[in-house]
Amino acid sequence: MPDSAITKLARIREELNRMFLERADLIDGAIVAMLSANHVLIIGPPGTAKSMLADELCGRIEGANYFQWLLTKFSTPEEIFGAVSLKGLEEDDYRRVTSLKLPEAHIAFLDEIFKANSSILNALLTIINERIFHNGRRRIAVPLITMFGASNELPDEDELTALFDRFMLRFIADYITEEHGFLRMLAGGAERSRTTITFDELHELRVAADAVSVPGAILQSIVQIRRELAREQIVVSDRRWKNSLAIMRAHALLLGRSAVVEDDLMFLAHVLWKDPEERPKVVEALRRIVRGYQDKLQELVFESRELREYAEGEWESEELRRRAMTEANAKLANIVTRFDTLLKEASESGRAVADADVMRSEVKNIQQAVFRRSVGE
Repeated sequence: MPDSAITKLARIREELNRMFLERADLIDGAIVAMLSANHVLIIGPPGTAKSMLADELCGRIEGANYFQWLLTKFSTPEEIFGAVSLKGLEEDDYRRVTSLKLPEAHIAFLDEIFKANSSILNALLTIINERIFHNGRRRIAVPLITMFGASNELPDEDELTALFDRFMLRFIADYITEEHGFLRMLAGGAERSRTTITFDELHELRVAADAVSVPGAILQSIVQIRRELAREQIVVSDRRWKNSLAIMRAHALLLGRSAVVEDDLMFLAHVLWKDPEERPKVVEALRRIVRGYQDKLQELVFESRELREYAEGEWESEELRRRAMTEANAKLANIVTRFDTLLKEASESGRAVADADVMRSEVKNIQQAVFRRSVGE
């Protein structure tokens, strides 16, 4: 895998983050979709740079065609797939002239996608699912890499469920919230550098993403996440769970890793929800599984600090001071035992805990300092 393609991908990510403020996860999602041949759905109001991001990503692939359209309930297949060929009709073949239309696009953006009517929907599903367009007597392979769908709201009609399910990555976009980001947006100009990749480099990156390993511990974590979500009555299809592996592989590659790690599991917060109300529950379930040990160990560090302050506080008598020291020593010894037990559990379940050695060292140092103070050293 040439380093140049990975380096270019990292630069593209940096450049897009400079252009689109407060869109870090969405930018990662767009790149991950491109690497894993998946599609992106963006829910949010107009004016949140949804189409600009899709257009800009397409411009980063040399020679890629871009197609963008705003759908309404009155949209016709001709607008999306091309006009009917008069020459084809003469040959009794009802085919379309697809030049500059969706069947020839590499990156597509369909705004208000859930307003697609049934005359558009069937052809759209085939293009999204199979990358095939039925054009008259022929089945044509389309070059579509990624489709971006956008909407102000989620679909409420059953016939749109299949379309909604085909978008593996789902994001909620809103206006810029931080004032410093808003000022940067007002003052910002065009991005000076514009890194691009070729189709060959994109293929190499996709091959590299496919080769990213998924350790057994990650698969076990997915089983736990599925169980947690079931408790919250959040049911995710087997197909979506299976496809989530490609999402995590691509995300790992984007961050320069050759194997999926637990941080990549957190990116499934953009994959596993169907209704925006489910998203906080999904995030919490992922946090409990992925960062549960981290949080528990950090809590023990905080408890140790509080015990040190308690033991070293001002006491009215030497007797009260000794009692406080004895109590603190006993509790700190218990914390060290609990800490080591949690570390052992994490290791046995294949969980790596960031800064575990640093945290344990702090707890141990606090315990020793309090003990020395209690014996008068």
